[in-house]
Amino acid sequence: MLDRLNRSLEKALPFLTPVAVILGVLFSGFFSIYVPLVPFIFSFITFASTLAISPSDLTKIVKHPLPIIVSLGIIQGILPLLAYLVGHLFFSNDVNTMTGLVLAFAIPTGIVSLMWVSIFNGSRSLTLAIILANMIISPFVLPLTLNLLFGGQIAMDTFGVMEGLVYMVVLPSAAGIFVNFLRKGKTMWMSKRFAPFSKLCLLVVIMINGSIAAPYFKDVNGMVVELFFVVLALAITGYFLGLGFSKWLSFSSETAISVMFNCGMRNIGVGAAIAVVYFPPAVSLPVIIGALFQQIVAALAGRMVSKRLNKTHTLQT
Repeated sequence: MLDRLNRSLEKALPFLTPVAVILGVLFSGFFSIYVPLVPFIFSFITFASTLAISPSDLTKIVKHPLPIIVSLGIIQGILPLLAYLVGHLFFSNDVNTMTGLVLAFAIPTGIVSLMWVSIFNGSRSLTLAIILANMIISPFVLPLTLNLLFGGQIAMDTFGVMEGLVYMVVLPSAAGIFVNFLRKGKTMWMSKRFAPFSKLCLLVVIMINGSIAAPYFKDVNGMVVELFFVVLALAITGYFLGLGFSKWLSFSSETAISVMFNCGMRNIGVGAAIAVVYFPPAVSLPVIIGALFQQIVAALAGRMVSKRLNKTHTLQT
């Protein structure tokens, strides 16, 4: 029953995430009171998602670190800088929107990318390694990036951001891997049982954070529409960068798919949680906008690229 529910949620996720944002906006009065629960909910999501990671999965990949280094360079270097430059171009008079735009593309890669990588036959172990490496460095890289780009332009609790990422991402990840180690890898049944609940929790987090951004969605203006297309363009750029670097470096098809998804997707839940807890409400808007289309873009990118890679592989053989 839980497996059936999980498969149904996987198929419906591209459509459920924008619905979750809409519900959060429409029922903002109800969902906004649960904002303090977001870090705890997301800690569970991270723990449930990392139960499948074993030390042996990671040691295989660490021997070939180039795809990880390339992915982290795009995720934590190229895309945040690109978001800053684009933000300066379109929203130079709105430091909150600029900060939110950089935050949206400086947060770690999304755990849900593992689902898409599995669906389109990418490297699951490489994806786990990229996710874990990104989780470990994010408490240090994310605040550093925002401080370097914005300095004193916006009030930011640097230590609070670091602490939030540690509690929501690093510690639950370590706990999940440690449980896997104690159980000698026999945690797949736990991972499968938790999987549908973690997806439902992700939707709850999106609804709660949608309620925070409700005033901006209820009064849609030219700026919000412009921001929507800017965030969409940057998200698509992440996929192109991941795929482009993979082709340039002659990565295998399954490695290319993994790098592409990890560069294109973002951990919207943790980004929204950080934005809501540690920044002014306007900062959360670009992050929440990303939730509207992230799963749809992932599904389309996977279908287009997997067909092309499979066609190329067929021609070569």
